[in-house]
Amino acid sequence: MLVFEFKAYGNSQQFNAVDEALRTVQFIRNKSIRLWMDNVKIGKNELSKYCAVLAKEFPFCNKLNSQARQASAERAWIAISRFYDTSTSLSTSNCKKKVVRKKGFPQFQKNNRSVEYKTTGWKLADNRKSITFSDKNGIGKLKLKGTRNLHFYQFNQIKRVRLVKRAGGYYVQFCIDVDRCEVVKKNQNAIGLDVGLKEFYTDSNGISVENPRFLRKGERRLKKAQKCLSKRVKGSRNRGKSRQILSKRHLKISRQRKDHAVKLARCVVQSNDLIAYEDLRIKNMVKNHCLAKSINDASWYQFRVWIEYFAKVFEKVTVAVNPQYTSQECSNCGAIVRKTLSTRTHVCQCGCSLDRDFNAARNILSRGLGTVGQTETSRLNLGNACGEAISTDVGEILYQQIASMNQESQRL
Repeated sequence: MLVFEFKAYGNSQQFNAVDEALRTVQFIRNKSIRLWMDNVKIGKNELSKYCAVLAKEFPFCNKLNSQARQASAERAWIAISRFYDTSTSLSTSNCKKKVVRKKGFPQFQKNNRSVEYKTTGWKLADNRKSITFSDKNGIGKLKLKGTRNLHFYQFNQIKRVRLVKRAGGYYVQFCIDVDRCEVVKKNQNAIGLDVGLKEFYTDSNGISVENPRFLRKGERRLKKAQKCLSKRVKGSRNRGKSRQILSKRHLKISRQRKDHAVKLARCVVQSNDLIAYEDLRIKNMVKNHCLAKSINDASWYQFRVWIEYFAKVFEKVTVAVNPQYTSQECSNCGAIVRKTLSTRTHVCQCGCSLDRDFNAARNILSRGLGTVGQTETSRLNLGNACGEAISTDVGEILYQQIASMNQESQRL
């Protein structure tokens, strides 16, 4: 499934109609949550049928497309099913842990920002440069502007259309039913990544990538916009304008983080056939308030998500290893060398002296190769998408990687 996004252009009346549709979606979702709270035996089909009841009872709900109403009920059911999902915790679901109206319990939505249409209620122009919404909300025809080309896909491949409201304006997203797969020549390279705050990451080859620190760089403008917002009178139009400016500042930073993560992850996956990284629990790490801002600014989890995505696209192997003692363990002899966060150089009694992050990246790669060797029975298939298999013995790869790292550490 591919998602293409375009900027939508229209007049103020059309955007007011979009806002009305957003409020209707929020109303249907919250009513569905309330119905489930009053009767826990309610299922997904009952919530879909309840949309027709709301359309008859409330005229503004009838203006929204029927499938868009069903999509709103599906959002409510996703929140409910997540509450009962046993995979969200180690052993028991959120409801069995007696979590009532806290984390995990479905919450009422306060500020909805998207409305989703399925296969009806919209019509894309033949030139793919405009879209018309035909329900009773009166959105009408919106012009589209973007870098993606929809001419490569048929109309029946577009399964859903989503209208999204952001600080930068209104956007239209197209969910296209197609499997993305790109053919890349296999190079049999393996790499370990150690993310950090000083450097964004350091790999097992000793190469470091600078941490961009987008939030730190834009913090001065953020504080200025926040100070301007705090001086405005609540409920005034000037406060709304200041709030819009502040939202655009945050939106720019989030886009910079995403662009950096996407480009870097694609480059890493294309250059290597196996990528090993730490399985970090970032939610627990940000509880340290001294480092929370820097950790969130680095956006490690987003980088990991895009690595896993591109690994599926290019048919590469990714391994998440246990991060325990990756910085303390010597990559040459395996001894534990205790270090504080301020100690940036790893020095072992065996004579190995390396940068702290470089040593950790080598340990991550070693653990990743060992994990692959345990999960695979005898061989790791690194074939390409055309079926030309290149089978390589995992033990041989592990031996060569460790031997080369030991030789390099001796030279250092």
